[in-house]
Amino acid sequence: MKFERSSGILLHPTSLPGPYGAGEIGPSAIRWLDFLSESGCGLWQVLPLGPTGYGDSPYQSFSAFGGNPYLISFEWLMEEGFLSPDDLSSLPDFPEKSVDYGEMIPWKISLLDKAFRKFQATPSSIRVELERFRVEQSYWLEDFALFMAIKEYRGGGSWAYWPKPLRKREADAVGLAKQALKEAVDRFVFQQFLFFRQWKRVKEHAHKLGIKIIGDIPIFVAHDSADVWANLDLFYMDPNGSPTVVAGVPPDYFSPTGQLWGNPIYKWDVHKSLGYQWWINRFKAVLQLVDIVRLDHFRGFAGYWEVPAGNPTAEFGRWVPGPGNHFLQAIERGLGELPIIAEDLGVITPDVVELRDAFDLPGMKVLQFAFLTSPADVFLPHNYTRNCVVYTGTHDNDTAVGWFKNATAKEKRFASRYLRLESGDDIAWKLIRAAWSSVGAFALAPMQDFLSLGSEARINFPGKPSGNWTWRFVGTDLSEELCERIREFNFLYQRKNTDKKVEA
Repeated sequence: MKFERSSGILLHPTSLPGPYGAGEIGPSAIRWLDFLSESGCGLWQVLPLGPTGYGDSPYQSFSAFGGNPYLISFEWLMEEGFLSPDDLSSLPDFPEKSVDYGEMIPWKISLLDKAFRKFQATPSSIRVELERFRVEQSYWLEDFALFMAIKEYRGGGSWAYWPKPLRKREADAVGLAKQALKEAVDRFVFQQFLFFRQWKRVKEHAHKLGIKIIGDIPIFVAHDSADVWANLDLFYMDPNGSPTVVAGVPPDYFSPTGQLWGNPIYKWDVHKSLGYQWWINRFKAVLQLVDIVRLDHFRGFAGYWEVPAGNPTAEFGRWVPGPGNHFLQAIERGLGELPIIAEDLGVITPDVVELRDAFDLPGMKVLQFAFLTSPADVFLPHNYTRNCVVYTGTHDNDTAVGWFKNATAKEKRFASRYLRLESGDDIAWKLIRAAWSSVGAFALAPMQDFLSLGSEARINFPGKPSGNWTWRFVGTDLSEELCERIREFNFLYQRKNTDKKVEA
């Protein structure tokens, strides 16, 4: 798919402002889209939208198909009568500029449960809509809701520690669980219904403004997920439900011992024999929510780093061939044109480039990586081709200000010469200008860089198991001055959104 010249901001919904502990997909998301439109941006990039699990990471989700219930808007629930203002009288004094997951999650769950009880007690035409949703999403929703209901009943622990009949999904055990936990299953279905219903409202507003949403498909799924539990034959697992090999990357820019992600690895031969249907369904599910997907760890489809389970780091593993052309051909047959950005960062070998270029997929250029070597560096703007997506940094990077402060003396000198820095204080906007003025089709920057924030605003530190994904901005950050500054860049570098309605 050819991308028209455009620009946007990388911001996960949890980072939106609001009083309810974390950003939501209600009025604050609508105000955010209005700000993007007024500033001339045509793109909003988010991280994976699934229900978060370990470490509150969007990349460790209980489902690759579902939505995160903690993003559900309480204000919109009040509009529909599922909550009342009195229900929110217990609102804790949440921090304004960060997410306290430990306090926010149980409070939100209690209110979502209250909304479900009101739904049960109130005859409503919305029941027909929910049942239609349940049928349409049945290929993943029923397994997910049952998985969450059993997990809740058993105290939240991993499914790998459930009784053997449930681990192995024996028919009698699954049937009994469905009967015994029917109300809990219905409650988790209701939460997903609310999320998809509200996100549809957000997406429709984006399309009215001519804004496209870029989503994210992580290559791997979490071990403790409905995806693995419901599809054991698709992964390398031992008889007890533990992975025999796990995913990661070898030592790189981010970590001297590599990154041990711990995700189960696919039996690609089994996926191939089934026509990659699970993957086609996954793409279709995500594309209900977004318009374009960033295919995370794209190099893993050419070759991936496999680590024997039990290793403490990712240093000792091996490269294994991925599914390659045959996989993308199957996805193309299932979807038509591929609305994909290839996340081609890390250890990139010729086979990765060949796979990306065979399908004419745009790769990623990250300006923070551009000043390590020489003017020949592929991450420098004068070396770009049009078919790429340019970032000042990603969710895995420090902020631009934080990066420059901690960069080597060599990097600082080179960046200062290339960007004509007046001082280190202007680094964020100098990188934004370099991205926007480049020939790359899309130019994006994290919201933190538009606000010239330091390392305190970093949202993720790869390899750090906790304390990530907490940063938020406040409503007053969306100033007219900031809007005008972004609008000027979009005008100067021909990236201005023309407000053409996006086809749904």
